[in-house]
Amino acid sequence: MSLTPYRIGLLLVSAVFALSACSKPEPKEEPLRAVKVMTVGESSLLSSVEYSGEVRSRVESQLGFRVGGKIIRRAVELGQHVKAGQVLAQLDAQDLKLSLDAARAQLASAATNRDLAAADFKRYKELREQNFISSAELERRETTLKSAQAQWDQAQAQMTGQGNQAGYAVLVADASGVVTSVDAEVGQVVAAGTPVIRIAQDGPRDVVFSVPEDKVRAVSVGSTAKVRLWPGNTVLPGTVREVAASADPVTRTYLVKVALDGKPDVQLGATVAVTAAAFEHGDASVIKVPTSALLKDGNQSAVWVLDTATMTVRLNPVGIATADGNDVVISSGLQPGAKVVVAGVHVLAPGQKVMLYQPRQQEANAVVTPAAAK
Repeated sequence: MSLTPYRIGLLLVSAVFALSACSKPEPKEEPLRAVKVMTVGESSLLSSVEYSGEVRSRVESQLGFRVGGKIIRRAVELGQHVKAGQVLAQLDAQDLKLSLDAARAQLASAATNRDLAAADFKRYKELREQNFISSAELERRETTLKSAQAQWDQAQAQMTGQGNQAGYAVLVADASGVVTSVDAEVGQVVAAGTPVIRIAQDGPRDVVFSVPEDKVRAVSVGSTAKVRLWPGNTVLPGTVREVAASADPVTRTYLVKVALDGKPDVQLGATVAVTAAAFEHGDASVIKVPTSALLKDGNQSAVWVLDTATMTVRLNPVGIATADGNDVVISSGLQPGAKVVVAGVHVLAPGQKVMLYQPRQQEANAVVTPAAAK
């Protein structure tokens, strides 16, 4: 079969299509991305350690009745300010009054026996002076008188003790302060010594916080500290007053008490931040970058560094020392003056060309101004 010009044309067109289908497509160029950069430099870092603490009264007492009984009255509420001698709570003292009456009756009986023995001794003494009785008989009467007197003294002491017991049915404040806890209610039967009301006494205030085992040796009694109140960030001076001799069995930390200098108006129970002088260090020059500039490269952190000559980026591994707010402190891998990409780090590739990001307003001005000038 002979090839006609038409058939030859069809074969040529088919060959062209076959060759074009077998050839590889040309690779697409990476898009020119806009990035934000910053020039890193040395900045100061004040290295210090803060501990969270709580404001407490220097003297806080747990008050309870010195006798047992049923509470029939509670005269104060939580948070109320009380004065020294003010009645806080009261027990049912009926049984105590009966015991006091019994002791009073016993004292009266002992007084009668004593008076009778004294009268007998006086009469027998007169008879002895007249030689009507022997000395031995007089000595027996004298011994009887001394025994009656001792019984009266014992009854007197018992009555006084019972009178005190009746008075213990009323719980009064030892000093002025604020009620910080109520541990028993009306109708509850309590034993002697059971805590009923806790009072934080007026006067000096302490800040209490805990220090780990590896830091407690740096804290010493008499050293200074700074106490920062959370509301308003007010800083108050303080002095370490007490360091616990043993660690807490649960947290394994040591309790430290800092006395606030002067008479600051600080609310009890307020949360504060404490910085001891032993944990403060001077300003150090460091390199800091925002956390948005970091990305993970294998097992280490890295940042993109911009080469201004070629406008390309390269991946630069860095070491991180610590965090400072929203920034991280770089320990190695960067030098002052380097330009680091701080936004868009996860869409870049090594050697990729980039351009500096400009705000939309500047871009609009860059476009409108030449047209308006033209």
